[in-house]
Amino acid sequence: MAKEYNISVIPGDGTGPEVVAEGLKILQIVADKCGFSLNYNHHNLGGEHYKATGEILPDSVLELLSESDAIYLGAIGHPDVKPGILEKGILLKIRFYFDQYINLRPVKLYEGVDTPLKNKGPEDIDFVVIRENTEGLYAGAGGCLKRGTSDEVAIQESINTRKGVERCIRYAFEFCRKRNKRKKLTFCGKTNVLTFAFDLWERTFNEIASEYPDVETDYAHVDAICMWMVKNPEWFDVIVTDNMFGDIITDLAAMIQGGMGIAAGANINPNGVSMFEPIGGSAPRYTGKQMINPIAAISAAQIMLETIGEPNAASWIEEGVIKVLRDDLKDVAAGRMGYTTQEVGDLVADYIIRLKK
Repeated sequence: MAKEYNISVIPGDGTGPEVVAEGLKILQIVADKCGFSLNYNHHNLGGEHYKATGEILPDSVLELLSESDAIYLGAIGHPDVKPGILEKGILLKIRFYFDQYINLRPVKLYEGVDTPLKNKGPEDIDFVVIRENTEGLYAGAGGCLKRGTSDEVAIQESINTRKGVERCIRYAFEFCRKRNKRKKLTFCGKTNVLTFAFDLWERTFNEIASEYPDVETDYAHVDAICMWMVKNPEWFDVIVTDNMFGDIITDLAAMIQGGMGIAAGANINPNGVSMFEPIGGSAPRYTGKQMINPIAAISAAQIMLETIGEPNAASWIEEGVIKVLRDDLKDVAAGRMGYTTQEVGDLVADYIIRLKK
């Protein structure tokens, strides 16, 4: 009997629905080729829904999302909604509700894609950043005193628990071992200044490392990571870090792999419901113009299939992405691809349809 998966789809704001449509197109093709079925539940969440109803993410929708095998997200962000409202009310709420404690960001330069790094190619840029996703400075702890006065005090606390740090680091070691490339795990922190939080991270990292003698380990301060990611990206295999540093270095990583248009990631609960998304924002000024590159959304669908247990189908998607980036697109940036959003999806789809394995 064919496997069935229930996928919750949140197209979101701006160009999110356009790129999600292409991802769904590709998902259906590989599902048909590989003999499993995907059942979709669409949820109208985002800026327009908030403006019309005042709702952000009601508990009734969370209950429906909990019945899914995965969540497929387009983008969240609306120019008419104050920054932070949708991000906290949808993205962070989903991450915390489903305990998606791993943020997974593959960083891979494909053939045919330009990188701003001189003399670097696909053989040099192929690593993964694993970011703790539910603690740190984004846990929401803190407050404000005497707001709006000259005596105002704002406190934002970084929360790091042994449980949260350990499960993230252990996931990173297991992932590095399974990835089986250089088998090198780099811990990124700031142990010389943030001595309390990163002492916990460092001690936990070293303790767990003793259980993985086959995995090489090293450490670098976050500022050094940024420097070496530009100068020698080939040094990295898997990087593990906290919530805020991971958020920062993955945007830098997206640029060296060619840009936000091809960067995809995942918010993972290894034993629960995970969420998959393109890294770029909603790009509202491009809405309806069919100018945004859908490759990131298509690659997010690839990561989703890998995570839910369909690696063969995921490999079909990556082959299609590789071919189109190498042979068809003039550029990966919005409006410079030489094709519309839908046409790029069609190119990937046509190639996968013709593939035989």
